[in-house]
Amino acid sequence: MERNENSEKNRNSAEKMIIVKVSFWTIVLNACLAVMKIITGIIGHSSAIISDAVNSISDVATTLVVMVTGNISRKEHDADHPYGHEKIESIVSVLLGVALLFTAYEIGKSGIIIIYDYFVNGIEPVMPNFVALIAGISTIVIKEIMYQFTRLNAKKANSPSLAAMAWDHRSDEFASLGAIIGIGGAMLGVHVLEPIASVVICGFIVRLGIKTVKVGFSQLVDQAANPETIQLIQAIVAKQKGVKHLDDLKTRMFGMRLYVDMEIAVDPKLTILEAHHISHLLHDEIEATLPDIKHCMIHVNPYKSGEIDQ
Repeated sequence: MERNENSEKNRNSAEKMIIVKVSFWTIVLNACLAVMKIITGIIGHSSAIISDAVNSISDVATTLVVMVTGNISRKEHDADHPYGHEKIESIVSVLLGVALLFTAYEIGKSGIIIIYDYFVNGIEPVMPNFVALIAGISTIVIKEIMYQFTRLNAKKANSPSLAAMAWDHRSDEFASLGAIIGIGGAMLGVHVLEPIASVVICGFIVRLGIKTVKVGFSQLVDQAANPETIQLIQAIVAKQKGVKHLDDLKTRMFGMRLYVDMEIAVDPKLTILEAHHISHLLHDEIEATLPDIKHCMIHVNPYKSGEIDQ
């Protein structure tokens, strides 16, 4: 048990370092992007790039939240939270998903207003220039690098909030792509193309937002592990010497970690010590094979004739 607790502490410490590292670089790069977009948006006469700058500023704020909650969620369990704090990250994942939906709403709303003014009131959108186009292309390149970097480290840290942040980077690429299409179209004479492209891209951002919220909610409501993980646990039980039958198996997500509760049947003639030894070996094998398991609880039952042997 002490070995498992030390392993958990070391893992939490490593994951904290990853979250802090990724969050730090995300804040720095988003702050630089925000400054660049404001300057180029003003020089390039592009409202889309300036709006994108506001989005980058909001990304800085949400990243600070991820950094703080990532550390809190990996605090050691205490008397008030005996199961730990991992679900805090799932809550943040939901909030980031909502932030994506809000971003899509704001971008879509401004685009619809511009389209309405163009077709109904005959108001021509402001003509952007080449500087704004360069800013949009640069943003996509930087955001793709940030997406790949954050996605990779989200897997290493088992962090749903980092995963949500990675998808936020990808959604920013879509927004910038819409701006590029619009700016390029406007420079070619189709001035209304910029707001139309922004509205279309909003559909992609909405999809990402819904996906992020769904993942966070599934972790908050104790959703079971995926079928592949359950089958792997069943296979481990089937190979364990001394286990006659798997009476019951329940799994539940706790943030990105997993709790396993099972009942196994053993020969009723075994002593308590012998039955405990079998369950202990099975417990260690399951946790060693599946490092994402936070805890595995095994209850031992006497084997009854008529059950199908393992």
